[in-house]
Amino acid sequence: MLKIRVVSSKKEIDELNRNEQMIHLAFRASNTDIFRLLQACPRLRAIQVPSSYYKTMSHAGQMFLEMQGVDIIEGDVWGHRKDIDEYYTVDDKVIERINNLQSEGMSADDIAGRVSRESKLSASMVKYMVKQTT
Repeated sequence: MLKIRVVSSKKEIDELNRNEQMIHLAFRASNTDIFRLLQACPRLRAIQVPSSYYKTMSHAGQMFLEMQGVDIIEGDVWGHRKDIDEYYTVDDKVIERINNLQSEGMSADDIAGRVSRESKLSASMVKYMVKQTT
């Protein structure tokens, strides 16, 4: 099971668990926000941002994340209700499906296309998950 912490506002950055590894930013983050996020979560491996924010994200912020070894993933958490749970959970069945398609020899792009259509995950998130399992 993969858990993605959904962060809806700048205020939440200071309340994050230091051990968070994957975060979805549901707001347009500034370079300062990104820096604070990395300070608050030193083990961060990936940040997911909605497509509209991804396209306007500063190059400095992107480069800073890349230099820290943090992957930037374009996508959204469809159907997630933050008032019910602060985490978006990727079901084990989706991860199992990715592993099965990999074992069949399917390419990362083909897996991303297929699993993205079958689930609510973005193709970028599926590619990230493929990369993590190889």
